[in-house]
Amino acid sequence: MTAIRTDTVAAERVPEVHEPPARRHRLRQLSGGDKVVLAIMIAIPTLIQALLIWIPTVASVFLSFTKWNGLSITNLRFAGLDNYLYILKDYPPFWPAVLHNVIWLVFLAVIATPLGLLLAVLLDRPLRGTRIYQSFFFVPVMLSLALIGVIWQLFYSQDNGLLNNLLGTSGTSHAVDWFGDSRVNLWAALIAATWRHAGYIMILYLAGLKGVDPSLREAAALDGANGAQTFFRVVFPVMRPTNIIVVVITIIEALRAFDIVWIINGGTNGLELLSALVVRNLVGEGQVIGIGSALAVVLLVISLVPIVFYLVRTFGKEAAE
Repeated sequence: MTAIRTDTVAAERVPEVHEPPARRHRLRQLSGGDKVVLAIMIAIPTLIQALLIWIPTVASVFLSFTKWNGLSITNLRFAGLDNYLYILKDYPPFWPAVLHNVIWLVFLAVIATPLGLLLAVLLDRPLRGTRIYQSFFFVPVMLSLALIGVIWQLFYSQDNGLLNNLLGTSGTSHAVDWFGDSRVNLWAALIAATWRHAGYIMILYLAGLKGVDPSLREAAALDGANGAQTFFRVVFPVMRPTNIIVVVITIIEALRAFDIVWIINGGTNGLELLSALVVRNLVGEGQVIGIGSALAVVLLVISLVPIVFYLVRTFGKEAAE
């Protein structure tokens, strides 16, 4: 009787795991060809992801602990933490680049992102030709890098630029060198970056506003809320998923800012950014692979903070549900 009771209790404590019949039936319906196609569809993106992202990332981490001129593998030497200590203590552009990245982030968060939100709110209203306005503000996001450089050169040129002409200083000794003067060129680049970033944020918030239940606005209006109160107390909190995405994108855009400063002067003379320092050390004339890789790893670690925050918030919420 005791043995029978023990077996019964064990059976109750360890329930058998059975695969759902419907799932087993679907798997059996896959033919050999289907499985090959499925394997190819998984393998190709995985291979591309590994070649373009994971392998270079692992290689950068490895090379950041070495000294190498990039010419011959026989010149590769292990350097420990020397590269990191060098960029933290003895590499002059590093801390100015960190400061400029922080300024870039604050400017996007305080100026560019709210501007994109304002455009989205205005264009979400039933205006005539709203699609045209949306396209107008989104065009900078789609423009090529070379064309953006040409456009802003027309604005900021010291001799014939539109801005100096409006200020009445064009052709005089008082004309501002917007790209060459280290006191102003960072702000000139930030305005150009805002031109692109605001359009991107506008599209994201427009999509978020379209998903807000209209009955929430109607209920707020019945309670006597005005337009501003309805937006900040009802609509904006409802767009929480969009807000999280916008915050993450704004941080990442500030960290990977590169193209505009590289076009202006190669990320020098007041426009030092971490991404520009990485490229300058890895592919420049005096390439120092170890230093460039160490800078890339520092940038990677900083970038992982908002990405991990976003993933934890997103998947943590899904797991709780």
